[in-house]
Amino acid sequence: MNIPLKDSNFLKENNAKHFFHPMAHPADSLANPPRIITGGKGVHIQDIDGRETIDAVGGLWNVNLGYSCQPVKEAIAKQLDALPYYSTFRGTSNDAVIDLSYELAEFFKEDGLARAFFTSGGSDSVETALRLARQYHKIRGEHGRTKFISVKKGYHGTHIGGASVNGNANFRAAYEPLLPGCFHIPAPYTYRNPFNETDPEKLAALCVAALEDEIAFQGAQTIAAFIVEPVLGAGGVIPPHKSFLPAIKRICEKHGILLITDEVITAYGRTGAWSGARLWGVKPDIMCTAKAITNGYFPFGAVMLSQEFANTFENDITGAAAIGHGYTYSGHPVGAAAAIACLEETKRLDVASNAKARGTQLYEGACRLMDKYELIGDVRGGHGLMTALELVSDRKSKAPVDKALPVKLQDAIYDNGVMVRVSGPNLILSPPLILSEAEASQIIEALDRGFASLANS
Repeated sequence: MNIPLKDSNFLKENNAKHFFHPMAHPADSLANPPRIITGGKGVHIQDIDGRETIDAVGGLWNVNLGYSCQPVKEAIAKQLDALPYYSTFRGTSNDAVIDLSYELAEFFKEDGLARAFFTSGGSDSVETALRLARQYHKIRGEHGRTKFISVKKGYHGTHIGGASVNGNANFRAAYEPLLPGCFHIPAPYTYRNPFNETDPEKLAALCVAALEDEIAFQGAQTIAAFIVEPVLGAGGVIPPHKSFLPAIKRICEKHGILLITDEVITAYGRTGAWSGARLWGVKPDIMCTAKAITNGYFPFGAVMLSQEFANTFENDITGAAAIGHGYTYSGHPVGAAAAIACLEETKRLDVASNAKARGTQLYEGACRLMDKYELIGDVRGGHGLMTALELVSDRKSKAPVDKALPVKLQDAIYDNGVMVRVSGPNLILSPPLILSEAEASQIIEALDRGFASLANS
């Protein structure tokens, strides 16, 4: 894993100079060169200077099985030798994608999902879901159902469609005007919400009432789908009350509106259940997945569709169900092979159970830190390996911290052996699902030392 000195110097000299980093200001990347990661094993990563840290980010919510999952690596190599690529556009397929489609139908059977549409990643999956939702209603003769409703603070990727249903201005403002016909309701975010309601169940009811009001205002006959993350991720790890998603599902069914669960983060065990929908006991019409489907080893995604949704397409005799959408890499055989191996390991290791146990450990540890440090205004999590610590300059007023402070804290925690993610005022923890009890303790200890060093500086 060590890089020869001349290569190390070359990489450092050229860092951030020849490509734009996603989700970053180019000038900031030049002024503060990004950390160069050169190796990974288990839940640890190594930077170009040989420093090893626990990756409490899990890549980007996706490396559920860690950085040395040999069965997935072997599956990729084997498939590259057999068939490195072929299209799944009309008239051709490949053996790996057929196998994967069967395995996914089995994996998501409890969620009521029966068909897959393959993509190259999470943003592609959301775009696919939005397109197919509109087409579904057109097949049924309801051409006016074109609008989408989503949740403020929700994150749904970076395509124009996904950015339009995103509930955070940071991912919207620079690219507007976006897709018309997209509307948002308040998030079930107990720490900050327009109702000043801190009771999770009461807040969930208020948000559900806001959805009913929005449907009445827009007209149910104009709405194609409601899209939501079962636990809001990039928006700051916001888990709703258990009543929220079932109530949303009932309203959608009542008005003929499709329910799309965006599970690019939550599927495959992250929440302590095999899907976020299953965590809350609902069956979506469409589920967006990606990220952990290949453990981050290959760009790949799958949009899962309910049997009723599939029947609408497959029983069409008008021609309206012809799908005019797809990607060059839809059903890529190497990605499919990686996903098959990943699913097998995911089930064999029962990572959902471990995520539940270690997630509770991290959440409780973070709560103890909140008792110790006034800088922590709120801790959210408790549903699998998803935890956020929201930083404030004053607890009573909930005034946000200076934007530079979370980054300083991130650096201090990294110096103590753990990589965490900064998202606005939040420190987010989303480590691999194979995290051990000892490694979870190390994360909390590194956070503690990081906060202490900041308090003493």
